[in-house]
Amino acid sequence: MQPQGDLRGLWLLLLSLFLLVFEVARAGRPVVSCPAACLCASNILSCSKQQLPNVPHSLPSYTALLDLSHNNLSRLRAEWTPTRLTHLHSLLLSHNHLNFISSEAFSPVPNLRYLDLSSNQLRTLDEFLFSELQVLEVLLLYNNHIMAVDRCAFDDMTQLQKLYLSQNQISRFPLELVKEGAKLPKLTLLDLSSNKLKNLPLPDLQKLPAWIKNGLYLHNNPLHCDCELYQLFSHWQYRQLSSVMDFQEDLYCMSSKKLHNIFNLSFLNCSEYKEHAWEAHLGDSLTIKCDTKQQGMTKVWVTPSNERVLDEVANSTVTVSKDGSLHFHRVQIEHGGVYTCYAMGEAFNETLSVELKVYNFTLHGHHDTLNTAYTTLVGCILSVVLVLIYLYLTPCRCWCRGVEKPSSHQADSLSSSMLSTTPNHDPMAGGDKDDGFDRRVAFLEPAGPAQGQNGKLKPGNTLPVPEATGKGQRRMSDPESVSSVFSDTPIVV
Repeated sequence: MQPQGDLRGLWLLLLSLFLLVFEVARAGRPVVSCPAACLCASNILSCSKQQLPNVPHSLPSYTALLDLSHNNLSRLRAEWTPTRLTHLHSLLLSHNHLNFISSEAFSPVPNLRYLDLSSNQLRTLDEFLFSELQVLEVLLLYNNHIMAVDRCAFDDMTQLQKLYLSQNQISRFPLELVKEGAKLPKLTLLDLSSNKLKNLPLPDLQKLPAWIKNGLYLHNNPLHCDCELYQLFSHWQYRQLSSVMDFQEDLYCMSSKKLHNIFNLSFLNCSEYKEHAWEAHLGDSLTIKCDTKQQGMTKVWVTPSNERVLDEVANSTVTVSKDGSLHFHRVQIEHGGVYTCYAMGEAFNETLSVELKVYNFTLHGHHDTLNTAYTTLVGCILSVVLVLIYLYLTPCRCWCRGVEKPSSHQADSLSSSMLSTTPNHDPMAGGDKDDGFDRRVAFLEPAGPAQGQNGKLKPGNTLPVPEATGKGQRRMSDPESVSSVFSDTPIVV
């Protein structure tokens, strides 16, 4: 019975080996596939710390993880592997001497999800360098010598979630990487710490959603100190964002060649940060987002009267949209108050409060008031201009007339009082001028000569008016005379 049992065990062993060889052959895997300089364990190849100047050529096609770290690799060309590694999901190339990477180097590994290029000698990231890695999720580029990042270097990387660029020499903030809905829609972590950033696009960063700012690390950069920078990070601190709370002591800025902690800028006299309320007018449409630190959370809104806001319901002025935002179709005065958003996620829960202030007038009416005031101002200005035109541009009445009809002595009484500064003309002298000036006192009188009130000339003091000998009559004063409209006032002529 013993030999029979041993024979049965031998047959089972041979059958197992045959099935193993058959499965390997069916999958297209060679029986002997591990390179001499590597350590193989199933689909994991570890070729680390072998001082390799080049990548081994005989890499099995079923490789899922390839470790080439701590070697002497300096260039990664397009033909670095003749075998297409469609199963490879992790590639480790850290601690080498890489200073060049071909734009086609990642064509043989289209399904790569994790790429480690840290601690090398890369200086630039050229355009479309990683465009072949459309399913990559994590990219490590820290501790290189990167100074320039092309705006198209990360195109088509729609699945990238974490990008590490710390400990480089980057001086331009790559805003195109974090704009909502931009090149990297799923990016939740961007590490730009320990670079040479001096200025940040502060207004754009303030508008980013909290789930992006929560993973935006900017510590250990020589940022320029100002109150706007202080307000930005104070807001992040108020929201308890990880990018600030984890590295508060390493957040500093430069002023007068001295380092200052961003939260201790007393020399700038910056005002303390205050959370601002949302503002709306009657009849406005308004959308308030539940700005959580994590994507994909379940959100519930509660009104100031502690009532839950339902999802989109017909004939309702306040609803919750599919993305969890609170939407007001027509704002009313009773909508004012503090609304609370309860967000629930896999990792943690979050509670946010938002205050809404409603002004008791429509924005349209305010513009009508402004237009009315503007129209009134323009009307006043035009009135002033017309008055000035009337006063200074009307035709002259006395000294500009060429010929005047003869009038009687009574009509030529001093009703318009001409004050002359030149000698009077003697009608009998034929136009000869006297050597001196006559000094006479006259009183103004109304138009009617028969009036016996003030303003009537006293007997014996009337001025002689010469009769015209030619084509007209010449008044006693010349064109340089000045009109006077005073009454009961003696005038010295």
